[in-house]
Amino acid sequence: MTHHTLPLFPTDRVVRALIAPIAIAMGAAAFAPAALAQDYTAPAQLSPPEGGAQKARDAAARSARDAEKAARKAADAAEAAAQRSKVAAGKVSKALAEGIRRAAQKAADAARRLEEKTAASSGKALEETRDAARAAQEESAKAVTASREALARAEESVQRAAQSGKEEAEKAAQATREALDKAEEATRNAARAAADLSRRTAEAMKRAARPADAGKK
Repeated sequence: MTHHTLPLFPTDRVVRALIAPIAIAMGAAAFAPAALAQDYTAPAQLSPPEGGAQKARDAAARSARDAEKAARKAADAAEAAAQRSKVAAGKVSKALAEGIRRAAQKAADAARRLEEKTAASSGKALEETRDAARAAQEESAKAVTASREALARAEESVQRAAQSGKEEAEKAAQATREALDKAEEATRNAARAAADLSRRTAEAMKRAARPADAGKK
């Protein structure tokens, strides 16, 4: 009978045969954590962290208050321009017309700043105040349009007072008064819309804070 025995010093083939299973096992062990890491998916964050939500509410409130302040200034400027044109009714002079033009310019600038503030407020509005923010932005855009028209009429009135006869100058002054009245009304509407946005934002802030306050009691 012939007996087969392993050689005292293993050949390369034997060494490879012995090492292969060990290498496979080690590779599988190393691959397992990576595979598990790939398969693991962090649970979706359904809502922003409370700190982030509070910052968003604070930003919305500040922006709404800024818009309300700008609206009050714009309304005051529009009223001042309209009143100045009424005081000058029946009088024609280049100096008076220039004074009205400067007042109309201030009103137009204030309306433009209001539009910028309401646009910023609309971009930061809370979910529950988006409609009010949109309304404020729309009304401010109307105020800008009306104030620009009034400024154009005031500039024309200055030219008429300097170059035309009294009748033409009076017509231009009357057109300016009417345009300034419309601008004042449009700016008042914008101011009311901005105030409404500020009020609703403050109410939303109170509602958001209520559960936290209740939990402390």
